[in-house]
Amino acid sequence: MFDNFPEWWAALSTVQQIYWVIALPFTLIFLIQTILTFIGGELEMDSDFDADHEIGFQFFTIKNLVAFFTIFGWTGLVCLDGGMGLMPSVLISLVAGLIMMSIMAAIFYFFSQLTDSGTMDIRNAIGGVGEVYLTIHAKRGNIGKVSLMVQGSLRELEAITDDEVDLKYGMVINVKDVINGNLLLVTKS
Repeated sequence: MFDNFPEWWAALSTVQQIYWVIALPFTLIFLIQTILTFIGGELEMDSDFDADHEIGFQFFTIKNLVAFFTIFGWTGLVCLDGGMGLMPSVLISLVAGLIMMSIMAAIFYFFSQLTDSGTMDIRNAIGGVGEVYLTIHAKRGNIGKVSLMVQGSLRELEAITDDEVDLKYGMVINVKDVINGNLLLVTKS
């Protein structure tokens, strides 16, 4: 295969050679990027230009530029091999590259929207149902603990009650309010 490479390369036009020089290295980088993305790695490139981890729609990033040049190169080669002239090939290549950049930017934007900070907002416990973990004495006599689901996770939170009776281990409770930003006010269910 490589025996005829010099003859094959010499038979190409200058424009075809340029497209090949663009398509091959950018395809290799694109494949490496894709593999690393799926296995959780990252292709390190020193640049202030790379802002892939920012929130928002990022159009001009290293990943998007690699995708642009990959599609640009291959589309240009296909157009030239299909008998198109230079200008239509370049225009179609540019449009295809820009479409690919837009698709990549949209994919990374929507992936960034899937993240969750993981920070619990205790106000989401209001109205929740749980059970007493550590006894809570009547009339705010002490701070006990309750177990309940908040934001999809089982949490153990401090609680007090205004009820007339102690709330003992295992009793079912309802969360009425949040006091002082981190203390639940609960009542027997």
